[in-house]
Amino acid sequence: MGKNNDISGMKTEVLKSLIMLSIPTVIEEMLATLLQYVDTAMVGRLGENATASVSVTTTVTWLIHSVPAALAVAALSLIAKAVGSGDGERIRRISGQMLFLATGSGLLVGVVSMALSPFIPVWMGAEASIRRQASLYFFIVCIPMVFRSCNSILGAAIRATKDTKTPMLINLAANVLNVVLNYLMIYTMGMGVTGAAAASAISYALSGICMFIAYRRNKLLYWDWKDYRMDREVLRDCARISIPVLGTNVASCFGYVVFASLVTGMGNTVFAAHSIAVTAETIFYIPGYGLRTATSALIGISLGEGNRKKFETVGGLSVLITMGMMCLSGAALYFSSCPLMTLFTNSSRVAEIGAEMLKLVAFSEPFFGLMVVMEGIYYGLGRSRYPFFVETFSMWGVRILFTFVCVRLWNLGLREVWYCMIADNVCKALLLTAPVLGRKYRKNLFPGDSCAME
Repeated sequence: MGKNNDISGMKTEVLKSLIMLSIPTVIEEMLATLLQYVDTAMVGRLGENATASVSVTTTVTWLIHSVPAALAVAALSLIAKAVGSGDGERIRRISGQMLFLATGSGLLVGVVSMALSPFIPVWMGAEASIRRQASLYFFIVCIPMVFRSCNSILGAAIRATKDTKTPMLINLAANVLNVVLNYLMIYTMGMGVTGAAAASAISYALSGICMFIAYRRNKLLYWDWKDYRMDREVLRDCARISIPVLGTNVASCFGYVVFASLVTGMGNTVFAAHSIAVTAETIFYIPGYGLRTATSALIGISLGEGNRKKFETVGGLSVLITMGMMCLSGAALYFSSCPLMTLFTNSSRVAEIGAEMLKLVAFSEPFFGLMVVMEGIYYGLGRSRYPFFVETFSMWGVRILFTFVCVRLWNLGLREVWYCMIADNVCKALLLTAPVLGRKYRKNLFPGDSCAME
């Protein structure tokens, strides 16, 4: 009876922690997406060419941001594990390295991106009429890349200490500022797409500065400047986790680049509908990403504590909650698809095509949520190789291969392209879930046993 009470108490504690940690992240992502909706709608009012100019480099922006995103996963995993073990010295050592990695990666990626900005719209297959505008937009938003890197990596470090509220407030303020500046620069000052880029750049810079201040004020993460030096052990651990995550992100983003280039060839109207529909869908899978962050943090903490039962409880509850929420969000997406598209464009044809795509993808939302939360479990444990293999196989062997066949060989339309995208998400969800269905595999995921996943 006592054992059952202990298990019940643990489930209650884990559920409360998941909810308390995920709510700020979900709010942060949801408000950021709503503001992105406003941003997209503002640009959309300028016409289809303006929308295409901004959208054509979106997937490349994801690609270049994959470097700090990978380091952010390592920061969250390593610091959460140290928090669970109560090793304050280890936390501070890791924290000190994160700033070095954030600034170094941001500077490197930013310089490379700005140098390549004239060529990217051409590589993406953009029509000649929008290439110059698209190149300028991309160049401007890449200028503050070091601040964007600090926002991602230092924000992940703060979340690993169970503080998800501070990053939420910082990013909320930055996104509100972005919308205000958008209005002023796009319409009042008449800068159009260039104004949208400048507004984004300013908000990125301020969010990075504020995140650095919050990171330095976090008592668990504090370290003394005079002790700053490269820590090879920490950097090695960080590389072990982040390199496969980077590989996952690169495989995914290159896949998105190729995927988008295949759609670009269908013309500005179809590409605008596709891009706006992808943006519109974003808010409906936010619950999955919110829970992924909380799941990764709690999984890492249970790892540091050496508590296998807590690890299994966190994983099980995360999956159940995410699947339930994504079923509801899928239904909401289906019934709101038409009015949602009309918010972003004046073109009835673009809205009609985009709404049709959203109704298709609504049925796959639970699988997308499952995929996201399973990634969170692997990343929280620092086991990042298997997700890399899954992402690479599914993106290129399912989405890209079949999209190429549908578009280039069979001359099919956007509907078939989205079928390929849905098949990719379902495949990833199933492959990531399969290894943890059996108790033996769950044990192998937890250190102390032979690790089948590595």
